[in-house]
Amino acid sequence: MIAIIDYGMGNLHSVSKAVERLGCEARVTSDPREILAADGAILPGVGAFGDAMANLRETGLVDTVKEYAASGKPFLGICLGMQLLFTESEEHGTHRGLDLLPGRVVRFQGDYKVPHMGWNELTFKQESPLFEGVEPGHVYFVHSYHALPERESDLLAVTDYYQPVTAIVGRGSVYGMQFHPEKSGELGMALLRKFTERVVGK
Repeated sequence: MIAIIDYGMGNLHSVSKAVERLGCEARVTSDPREILAADGAILPGVGAFGDAMANLRETGLVDTVKEYAASGKPFLGICLGMQLLFTESEEHGTHRGLDLLPGRVVRFQGDYKVPHMGWNELTFKQESPLFEGVEPGHVYFVHSYHALPERESDLLAVTDYYQPVTAIVGRGSVYGMQFHPEKSGELGMALLRKFTERVVGK
């Protein structure tokens, strides 16, 4: 079973349905015991970083998420959920994140359209179980802030939006995708399938 972590901010239904289409049981839950017992977990997210962290604290899920991420079982943050993996964000002030990966989340700065919205091509930066048998292509982004990982080894894939932009991160069994894999056609579903295969041990 894959737990879709419900902390009041996220595209829970679409992520849950995408996981089920890949043949895995998905359960939307805010119960720490259910989350910790799950074979895999996904932290989705839509909205502001500070609000998301406040919700995670209010629901008592910060420690649960950190404990799960440390368990060695597959864990995936999607969109805002990926950004929450980092140390801090400058979105509407400075906010502390989950600090599972060192780095900061900053706003796009430049004379171009923000938010970054639309289909952009991925470039794989290094080998990852998520990429085995998968060819790079286009996925769908919607975001005004982007992550700057401190460790190059955590950066698995980038896209280009007037600069290299973090698209996929990972360390051990913890992964993050800035785009929405469930809304990103065949490539998005292929990457999500690779994550679910790690959950079921294929």
